[in-house]
Amino acid sequence: MEEAAAIAASAHRLDGAQVEAALSLLEACATNRAKLVITGVGKSGIVARKIAATFSSIGLMAIYLNPLDALHGDLGVVAPEDVVLLLSNSGETQELLEILPHLRRRGTARIALVGRVESTLARDCDVVLDGSVDREVCPLNLAPTASTAVAMAIGDALAAVWMERRGISPQDFALNHPAGSLGKQLTLTATDLMVPVARLAPVLRNAPLAEVIAHLTADGVGACWVAEADRGDRIHGLITDGDLRRALQQHGPEHWGQLTAAELMTTDPITVQGDILAITALEQMERNRRKAIAVLPVVDGEQRMLGLLRLHDLVQAGLTRGTP
Repeated sequence: MEEAAAIAASAHRLDGAQVEAALSLLEACATNRAKLVITGVGKSGIVARKIAATFSSIGLMAIYLNPLDALHGDLGVVAPEDVVLLLSNSGETQELLEILPHLRRRGTARIALVGRVESTLARDCDVVLDGSVDREVCPLNLAPTASTAVAMAIGDALAAVWMERRGISPQDFALNHPAGSLGKQLTLTATDLMVPVARLAPVLRNAPLAEVIAHLTADGVGACWVAEADRGDRIHGLITDGDLRRALQQHGPEHWGQLTAAELMTTDPITVQGDILAITALEQMERNRRKAIAVLPVVDGEQRMLGLLRLHDLVQAGLTRGTP
């Protein structure tokens, strides 16, 4: 509760003009394809790492710079067009003060996020964000607690407003989160998850039952596609394990030897384009649940066969039906 109160108080304490100036620097940083360099020592360093990770995840290149390493060569990662955000509760952190002349000499913009706006660090920066607190939550009023919560909240607020002003969309966000559920839903396509046609030998319309079963068994996909005799790269039909079972039930054993692929297949099966999102393909399968669609042929713009997309692969990829 005390930390929440400190964050609420900081919202009233911040200078709106300074916040706008900080956002303008961040906007210029993105426009110039520059980066945000964030630095701090101790607990402030941990907060700095988190803020850097947040900005990187929303599309602004950001890195954490260890102040001690910076003084021994790593300052070379800072370019004149970059923006440096320096975190210090006291505003007198020696390692940060030693960096300042070198940043100033490069002409690099500097934002101070400090607990004392009259500190040495604040006086030597272009923009000052007030992260002060009345007291720490620590009983001794010593351990960084409320102050780190406020600094992190200010960093998050800057990131949130920057996202809004840049018009960052869920699709933009997903590009930097490809392994997450949202990233998979907004980036994975049918082509990414399908079994490619190179692994799927087609059968012709007149292929006998034994040949169809051999294809179903050999490919291990649970389906095989039927090609037109004169246009071998176009799909003419699809045969699944279910199609095979239904055909055998419909025709007596005495007729099994006469069955061909043409009598087993589903003609004009539902297909999807290779560039369709995999989650959309999954929703098509769900909408056609009555037909128990577990395999979709994937084709290109000219209806040439690209592969087969299986429900099993969509589920294994971690996709779920519905809006992310």
